[in-house]
Amino acid sequence: MQDTVDRFSTLVESADPRAMATADWTVTDTAAHVAAIAWLNTALVGSQRTPFPLSNISQRIAATTVDNIHAGLNSAMLRSYPERNPGTIVHGLRSSVEEILRLTDTADPARTVDWLGASTLPLAGLLAHLTNELLLHGRDIARAVGRPWQVPHAYAAQFFELFLVEIARTGAGHLLDDDRPVRPGRIAVQFRSDYTAAVTMVLDTGRSWVEEPSRDNDVRVYFRPAALSLALFHRISWARAAMTGSVRVRGPRPWLLAPFLRKIRFP
Repeated sequence: MQDTVDRFSTLVESADPRAMATADWTVTDTAAHVAAIAWLNTALVGSQRTPFPLSNISQRIAATTVDNIHAGLNSAMLRSYPERNPGTIVHGLRSSVEEILRLTDTADPARTVDWLGASTLPLAGLLAHLTNELLLHGRDIARAVGRPWQVPHAYAAQFFELFLVEIARTGAGHLLDDDRPVRPGRIAVQFRSDYTAAVTMVLDTGRSWVEEPSRDNDVRVYFRPAALSLALFHRISWARAAMTGSVRVRGPRPWLLAPFLRKIRFP
């Protein structure tokens, strides 16, 4: 996290603040979004009595799903975090990360905290998620201003193992809820890479959990962690990931990956 926030901060301070980093956000909007998440996380890693630093956010956190996060929580956080001076944003971001690392320095990384949509997440997963936000939005900003940006596979692997796998293990709450009919039946997808332990994620009639890999898993996904993260968050297409060999799909029923990803999805 410290390495990534250092790179992100340097990038933000040297970029055109008015450049469009995404379809809706400028460089400074994007940096403010990440800084607001970091500030919010200082409360999440604290005690249960620690008040949220952003106003009117607690109820939105509980009601958040993957599908409403942009129009709901993200918009509310940007309104509650109005700072748009790049230097001030970076100072606040660095201060929040310093506080997070201080509060978690001697903590049990497996200790769970309440997260979005009544989900639960280990502390290590919360830090991996924030690091991933810095990596993805750093890439958005770098592309907007024509700068190089790397998403290290080792860092993306931590997001996969400590966040994605662990939130399935500890409980996703209603984060993945939607209005579509629940697909009946079981889908078991095995994930393997050179950077992570092999694991199988199971989706069965709307519920998800983690199992040990098995030869009878429906789908086997061999992946490079950075490419998987970029594809999951719609930064690159699955076709591009497949054509470059960064994601390879095998198994007796590979077509079941599509309905699996319609449920196990990211904004």
